[in-house]
Order: sequence, then C-alpha cells, then structure tokens
Amino acid sequence: MALTWDPFRDLDRLAATMLDSRQGPRMMPIDLHRDGDHYVLSADLPGVDPGSIDIDIDGQLLTIRAERTLRGDEGVKWLAHERPSGSFLRQLSVGEGIDTASISAHYDNGVLSVLLPVSERAKPRKVEVRQAAGSDAPKEVAAS
Repeated sequence: MALTWDPFRDLDRLAATMLDSRQGPRMMPIDLHRDGDHYVLSADLPGVDPGSIDIDIDGQLLTIRAERTLRGDEGVKWLAHERPSGSFLRQLSVGEGIDTASISAHYDNGVLSVLLPVSERAKPRKVEVRQAAGSDAPKEVAAS
C-alpha cells in the first residue's frame, strides 16, 4: 500500500488546530426521528466512557455532555492525531409535547440513544361529534 504525504494538508490541519477559536465544548453529530409515540435522538460519541455521559432536562432544555480523554502513554510519538478529545456538548429545546419525566437513554457501540416519549396530551385523538340537545333529525318540509 502506497502512502502519500501531503505537506499542505498537514499544514492546513495544524493551522486549523492552532487558530481554532472554539476552546469550549465540541458539538456532537445527531440524528432525530419520530417512531410512533416517541422521538429517538441518536448521538455519535465513539470512544467516550459511558460513565462520563451526563443528560439533564431543565424545563424544556435537554443538555447532553460527554468527555473523551486521550491516552496518556509516556513516550508515545503520534503519527496522526485527528480524533477530537475533551468535552462534548449538545443542547436542544424540546417541545411541551414531550413527557420529560419519562425520558430514557442507553449507550451502545459508540452511539448514545435518547428516547423522548410524546406526552398523552400531545398525541392525536379523535373528537366525537354529538348532536345538540333538544334538536331532532332534520324534518322534511312538505312542498305546497
């Protein structure tokens, strides 16, 4: 296998790292879809310790935090170091139609899945149409 070295690509990567104004938490990519009576949020967090994942709901604000730490081996000479480490943060505003007391989450193979159930009052329902009291069926009018 032939490997090519592109000094400009490496310089671009170095410049992006040094000039990165984001010193705070990094974003995590997510997918969000509705599946029946709940929404499913999937967040990519490969290499994150599941114990470092923190999910909070404050009113209608859902906050997901996670931490990825680098290996601290002494004497390691990195040949490539592209995977981000540090804090990851994502905040989403959830609608009032979410049952925030029943939110659940699990982490499997680097993907965090958060289940957001739709509240009973936000689910579609049928409305019964009743006839007004005292009214009868339409009467036929005799033609004269």
